[in-house]
Formats: sequence, structure tokens, C-alpha cells
Amino acid sequence: MAAEWGLKPGETVKRVALHEEFGGRRQGGIGPSARTDNVFVFTDPEVGEQHGYYDDWLGDGCFHYTGEGQRGDQQMKSGNAAILHHKRDARALRLFKGARGVVTYFDEFEIDDFEPFYRTDAEETGGGPERQVIVFRLRPKQIKPEEPKSKIAAILTGPASVDVPIEQQHTEKAYVTPGQEPYEAERREQALVLEFDAYLRALGHVVCRQQILPPGEARPVLTDLFDATTGLLVEAKGTVHRNAIRMAIGQLVDYKRFIDPAPRHLAVLVPEEPRRDLCELLASQGIDHIFPTDSGFEDSTGGALVGN
Repeated sequence: MAAEWGLKPGETVKRVALHEEFGGRRQGGIGPSARTDNVFVFTDPEVGEQHGYYDDWLGDGCFHYTGEGQRGDQQMKSGNAAILHHKRDARALRLFKGARGVVTYFDEFEIDDFEPFYRTDAEETGGGPERQVIVFRLRPKQIKPEEPKSKIAAILTGPASVDVPIEQQHTEKAYVTPGQEPYEAERREQALVLEFDAYLRALGHVVCRQQILPPGEARPVLTDLFDATTGLLVEAKGTVHRNAIRMAIGQLVDYKRFIDPAPRHLAVLVPEEPRRDLCELLASQGIDHIFPTDSGFEDSTGGALVGN
């Protein structure tokens, strides 16, 4: 005879005892039971954010829960499929806070009918490459939705494009690969941005970054520098390797679509002047380049972009 569910929202239980009574996997974030009509879901926000998982309530009244799969793009199978199809399979979807030891029962949830899930970018566990993850939208059946707490929540409920200060913690990578230490090229990039920022401010320019949330996305993209005085949008790279220049071109083209009014100039900020072929590549796309000199900064327009 199947065990009768007795836990109430807010009550705690040892995870091992929960599975002994109701079945389900004893490890991992999703534990469908083979002997009771339950799908157990476990969330640990503090641990998850280190891997780009922002499980949290959002302003839509749903709990946004990142699916399982630590390597490569997440697939709609196994535990993820169990969440998606829990209504069809007549299974109760039960969410717990915590993943080990004593866990706290949130409530019974159900998948949102209108938009059950969406996909977004996150890093692989252990600081691996970016990949796509599945994020489920879960609605509570008894409790009231809570106020959002994660750092991503304010962005998702705010305007599509806002100015943000030029500070190291405001980086696109912080929302996708938060557990990953910056590479040496990234550290050079950050230092270069701060140096150019100080240079422009000394000239009296108004400088910031643009934080952009493209429609349907769950992670913001952030420009490296935007000079509001001249309408200059800058993407910085810590090297002048071909792949870095090619990536900068794509980023600038992407960012430009969301800034209103549109930037008047696009430029790549690099630690030294790129070789001729790469300068020609940038020019062919209408993008200038800027690099530091002993006396400040120089640009491919002869100084128009940097105030010389």
C-alpha cells in the first residue's frame, strides 16, 4: 500500500527518510519515484548560483527551477521529462529546499500550462563551457509565491535596457559562469576598460555600461563601455587574436540592436593595434579600433573617438 503524504509546507524531513518512505532517487536535484505517484524536486540556491543556476521565485508567481544535466545542453529526458509530464502521468510534483541531510518542504507544485519551460545559457558544472539549460516554471498549489531574492530577479522584472556603472562585478559572465575565475585575457580586458573609462571621464564624458535583456532571455548581456557623450559603443578584448576580434564584431552587432537611440560609433578596445588584416576586417564592418599609447589612447579615425 502506498504511503500517505503527510508533510505540510514549511516542515522538514531527512532526505534519506523521505526516500525510504516514498521512493525516488536519493541524490541529485530531481527524484521521480517508481513506487509512489511523486516527483521530488530539490533546490539549493546558494550552491546553484555558483554554476549559473538561479532557482528562485520571479514576478510571474512561478518558481523558476533549472533542470538536471551537468554536461552539455540539457535534454528533455529522465528527471526533466518527469517534471514536464507530471500532470499527464498523474504525479504530484513536490519541491524541497536543500539537497542533502535535512530538507524543507515547500509545497506541491504544478508545471505552468502556458509556458512550462524555457531555455537559457549557463556554464557546465566545474567551470566548463557554456551550454543550454532548461528552466521550468512551477506554480504552487497551496502557498503564496514569495518575493524574488536572486540577483537575476531584478533584471528580469526591469526595463529591457538600462545604464549600469562600470564595475568589475557587473559582467555578462557573472550571470552565466559565476563560479569561473577570469582568464588572464579577461583580467587585461577589465583593466583596459577601467583605464579607458578614467581617460574619457577626465575629458568630461558621461560613461557607463548598457545592461540589456533580449526578449525571451533569462540572462542579461552587458556592454563593456558606452560613451553617452559621443554615442560610442565599445567592446573590449584582452588580446588582438583573430578569434577575439571576430567575437567582438558579433557582440557589437548584437548589442547595437537594443540600444535606443542607436550608437553613432562602434569600436573594439584592444591592448595594441591589431595587424593590418584585422584592421581591414573591422573597417569592412564599419567598426573602428582603439588602443592605448604612452600619451593616452589612439583610434583608427585619427582621434575623433577618443577626444584627441
